[in-house]
Amino acid sequence: MNAIDKVIERGPFKPTWDSLKNHTVPKWYQDAKFGIFIHWGVYSVPAFFDEWYPRHMYCQDHPVFKHHIETYGTHKNFGYKDFIPMFTAPNFDGAKWAELFAQSGAKYVMPVAEHHDGFQMYDSNLSSWTSVNMGPKKDIVGLLKEECEKRGLKFTASSHRLEHYWFMSGGKLFESDMPQEIPKGDLYWPSVVIPDSELYAAEGVFIPKEYMDDWLVRTCELVDKYRPLVMYFDWWIQIEGMKEHLQKFAAYYYNRGAEWGVEVAINYKFDAYMHKTAVRDVERGQLAHISPDFWQACTAVAKNSWGYTVGNEYKTVNNILCDLIDVVSKNGTMLLNIGPHPDGHIPDEDTAILQEIGAWMKINGQGIYGTTYWRRFGEGPTLTPEGTFTDTLRDSYTSEDFRFTYKNGALYVFALSWPEDGVVRIKSLGLKETSSESYVYRGLIRGVEILGCDTKVETFRCKDHLTVTALGFKSDLPVCIKINLD
Repeated sequence: MNAIDKVIERGPFKPTWDSLKNHTVPKWYQDAKFGIFIHWGVYSVPAFFDEWYPRHMYCQDHPVFKHHIETYGTHKNFGYKDFIPMFTAPNFDGAKWAELFAQSGAKYVMPVAEHHDGFQMYDSNLSSWTSVNMGPKKDIVGLLKEECEKRGLKFTASSHRLEHYWFMSGGKLFESDMPQEIPKGDLYWPSVVIPDSELYAAEGVFIPKEYMDDWLVRTCELVDKYRPLVMYFDWWIQIEGMKEHLQKFAAYYYNRGAEWGVEVAINYKFDAYMHKTAVRDVERGQLAHISPDFWQACTAVAKNSWGYTVGNEYKTVNNILCDLIDVVSKNGTMLLNIGPHPDGHIPDEDTAILQEIGAWMKINGQGIYGTTYWRRFGEGPTLTPEGTFTDTLRDSYTSEDFRFTYKNGALYVFALSWPEDGVVRIKSLGLKETSSESYVYRGLIRGVEILGCDTKVETFRCKDHLTVTALGFKSDLPVCIKINLD
């Protein structure tokens, strides 16, 4: 804690909202638009229900509780810690992972360094419950960072440590492998029982300074050892008692970035950080309109889980790309999660999705990377539900749905569903002379091309719309129309 204070004292950022609001979002981050999230840890061994297995297995009214007993025996004889020797990850290959991520078109990579279960996937001087000492006996975060940076990928990391405070506390309510008095440093420490009614409330929840200090030093150690360019925090850090520690971490991290000469950022959810002091993340959801402030949407290739489970239900590549385009059109970036198999290989389904995204990005990436939002995010009848956990709730896009991005005098119009007849009509580019909702741009158009299209493209502009025709051109994925403006 003294070392943390010294870094803060000598740096330009202080642990106050007034000071932290002077931090600027990295240019590389705003230009990247697409990153890979990785949920991989001990919870991938049981591979059942979702990545919250270590909590659910100790909740007596949850289906996972029954599954655990039927599969592994009683909790007294087989607890969560007993999965660790099974998590050997013989097929983990950081080079293969990084190569796939580069092929996908992602520009940054974010492994979960520590999930709610408290098992660190990196080398730590603060705990023995790490992937270096147990399980794989490898520095997973360090090895992946090395391979990602070889390929020009920005390396970032996430910590879900704070939720560990209560995550497996159900084990104290019945006979299990968890002692009632858990010594500090144990995997299960502290496992404080908190009623759900309080757990999901941000106000009035305070935790001991000892645990908040533990969170702070662990997170600062992660920053110093691996120098991630973004630090992501999951929910619950917004609780009232954490504010001073959040300010302190931000001052420390931003000062370290200044010392190292690199641009860094923090991701947060809800109202954990004050406006303008960090980058907001929307979990499994999107925004309905353009945000003037850069933001991030984190989602996953699977609908049911962030981590690997047997029988994961996967999204289609088309839906993922449509969501990516929608996010970028509203001044955001998408962080797309995969869940590796417990043996360390990336499942075939995840791999195929990333490869198909990469093939699409090679053709259409110029309309994604380094772009900004335009005068409006798009047009069309299909509404995007706003908020968290809405990523599977929207209707399918129609041939009248478009999204816009802009870069260097070019407007990129994404047709989210290409029509069978090869004719699209873009209302925002009509020549209406009266003020109306449809009027957006009446300036000159110097040229129109459809990226990846090898058939003749014809255009016609009238008062109501710009018509773009490519007869015979077919696509099951979103199509990018590049329009040079003047």
